[in-house]
Amino acid sequence: MWVYAQDSGHTYGQSLVGFVVEAMDGSIGHVDRQQDQPGMQHLVVDTGVWKFGRSVLIPAGAVIAINARAQTVKVVPSRQEIKAAPRFTTDSETGDPDYLSTVGDYYLSLRSRRLR
Repeated sequence: MWVYAQDSGHTYGQSLVGFVVEAMDGSIGHVDRQQDQPGMQHLVVDTGVWKFGRSVLIPAGAVIAINARAQTVKVVPSRQEIKAAPRFTTDSETGDPDYLSTVGDYYLSLRSRRLR
């Protein structure tokens, strides 16, 4: 879950900050921060007013397409699935193995449901 798929359009070192993040059913916000360390790649997305000004952490494995020209990142989960994801409150959680495991398990369960 913590690496970009080879066909996602991601280039190592590419800044996605400011890109609009689109779920399958609409925009969820923009990339506020990112972690590009291999094996821990993820986006912190500022959801603005859509989710009451909260941020969400989205593992790189949920990204299906990056369009640098349009400055968009498309992710597999729906808006509702992202809204139901484990709550992200502070950057210190990005270094917490238990939190990352919980988030990774959540997104993996979404993926496995889609494959059934």
